[in-house]
Amino acid sequence: MWLLIKHGDLFAPEHVGLTDILVVAGTIAAVGQSLSLPSGVGGEVVDAEGAPVIPGLIDAHVHIAGGGGEGGPASRTPEMKLSHMIEGGVTSVVGCLGTDGFTRTVESVLMKAKALKAQGVSAWIYTGSYQVPPPTITGEVGRDIALIEEVVGVGEIALSDHRSSVPSKHELIRIAEEARVGGMLGGKAGIVNIHLGDAADPFRPIHEAVSGSELSYRQFFPTHCNRNNYIFDDAKEYGKRGWVDLTASSYPYFPQYEIKPSIAIRELMEAGVPLEHITMTSDGNGSLPDYDESGNLIQLEMGLPSSVFREIREAVLQDGLPLDTAIAVGTKNPAEVLRLNRKGVVAPGKDADIVILSENLEITAVIAMGNLVMRGGSLIRKGAYE
Repeated sequence: MWLLIKHGDLFAPEHVGLTDILVVAGTIAAVGQSLSLPSGVGGEVVDAEGAPVIPGLIDAHVHIAGGGGEGGPASRTPEMKLSHMIEGGVTSVVGCLGTDGFTRTVESVLMKAKALKAQGVSAWIYTGSYQVPPPTITGEVGRDIALIEEVVGVGEIALSDHRSSVPSKHELIRIAEEARVGGMLGGKAGIVNIHLGDAADPFRPIHEAVSGSELSYRQFFPTHCNRNNYIFDDAKEYGKRGWVDLTASSYPYFPQYEIKPSIAIRELMEAGVPLEHITMTSDGNGSLPDYDESGNLIQLEMGLPSSVFREIREAVLQDGLPLDTAIAVGTKNPAEVLRLNRKGVVAPGKDADIVILSENLEITAVIAMGNLVMRGGSLIRKGAYE
């Protein structure tokens, strides 16, 4: 019930400095100097010893119930392990379907989210998949968002990709308008998560949908914006008007194509993209395929949630970004995009999702909803069947 973190160098994500954090029943009760547990109250004290303390990461694009399948049945990826979240400092995820909206279901993603919540972390989902019309639970995108607690939007809808259903401008507008109304009714973001493929001019369908309706760019959340040079160049302009999401998992596997995410943060900001428009997600447990010019699958890898923190860490240690700038793309920014109002910031009244780092920015402790799930670099909690 009670947890006290002492002597942490707090990045909330803004740099606060040396401070204490008092947690009560999963919520941050106080942040300040010389805090202590009330007399007679039992609780746990964690001494951060002056090391950096940051918000728990929000990975807003994870195939929590598995994905893949582009290489046939044997290429289906497994469900995400709880331990993979914790090891990466991830305390909140948003699950989605991907290519396979035929043999995998939104219901399976929803139940995996419920399982993760029951194990002490936070989880939401997108209804839908690559395909249009999107598969749903209730039969309508807006109804799923309005009525189902965990559903915050729809996606990932594939655009500019050979696996896309190639939705028309009017189909994309209709999906976005349903999501928006469902979000209004349910108090959700009602966002449309967009998968960007390798086709040229990938943002064009979004531009056409916005120009042909009353929708704004903030209704769309395009991901994989660093997947190649020309998409990234377009993202430098698109990001001045809307969100741009960088994919962290795929760079080590496809360095010949991908813009390294840690470098991409700096280059986007140098191009005039506001920091608050930039997010980073892992595409964890999704398949990462590569195709030859004839469309044949030649390589298939799988992403992990730990890739987000890896790229944030390298943005600081290798690319010279301040820590408060780097961690915003995985904490405060996705919380604001998805209207997760209790997440992404270490402050009184927020959920107690906290990560303690070492001096060289390694993860040493993770607190999820006020509970220690990693301490001293060792997992305290694992998922069922791990």
